[in-house]
Amino acid sequence: MSTSEAVAIGQVVDTARYPLADPASGDWRSVVARTRRELREAGCSVLPDFIRPALADVLRRECAALSDLAHDDVETVNAYNIDVTAPLPEGHPGRITAERGNAFVARDQIPADLLIHRLYTSEPFRHFVASCFGLPRVHELADPLAGLCLNVVNPGMEHPWHFDTNEFTVSMLTQEPQAGGVFEYCPNIRSAHAENLADVRDVLTGRGGRTVRRLTLRPGDLQLFKGRYSLHRVSSVQGRTARHSAIFAYSERPGVIGSVARTEQLFGRVLPEHLAAAKSAVRVDQLLD
Repeated sequence: MSTSEAVAIGQVVDTARYPLADPASGDWRSVVARTRRELREAGCSVLPDFIRPALADVLRRECAALSDLAHDDVETVNAYNIDVTAPLPEGHPGRITAERGNAFVARDQIPADLLIHRLYTSEPFRHFVASCFGLPRVHELADPLAGLCLNVVNPGMEHPWHFDTNEFTVSMLTQEPQAGGVFEYCPNIRSAHAENLADVRDVLTGRGGRTVRRLTLRPGDLQLFKGRYSLHRVSSVQGRTARHSAIFAYSERPGVIGSVARTEQLFGRVLPEHLAAAKSAVRVDQLLD
């Protein structure tokens, strides 16, 4: 790691608590060990005040200034983000639908000097994220839209129950709503080898309350999450203030680009890179999605 990289990350991250520039230190190893344990046991870990507290308002203002650029399209979805008219058996949870009202600002609309962009492209941050998930390395997505994005949930909207396409998710709340907008999840409700449809259906129909966990997040908190196997949602946002969060998308392999259908759904557009990548898409498992 260069000196300039260490200085840059130290300007953004509270390195007294999270010494990203010093991976050989005992404090770094302690944070990574704790995060790994929480991910293993609960599928989720939150690192509070990851961004320096003095920058919390800068973080909020930078992201809020982008929010009007979000692709905003309310649509009917299911937990698997597949076609809601797909021919599924009677009683399959994929037949249960909800209205998705969250919107996304794409990476090509996020200036490189913003805090979230500087963090996303930081090598020390990538190394830290990879270590927390027990991986040798992670790569920025090659996707020009989805690698880094801002998730906007406006008042009266929600991001209903769903599974992620990626095995792991890294995010940061940048603006909290006045009320609602709670992150809820069901840790490891399915695995790479089993859909566990009955358990998923129970949650979607309100009969799985004992398996649902709720997180109180604050701006600047870093959240690491195994969203491929944990059903999760952001509840309806109430009041006059939208909920904003940055999504840092990484992959275990280089060159990953999102599918045409999913990209069109999230951003309202596709680029030539998405059309070219569709010819050689690779799946990590055989789950529904």
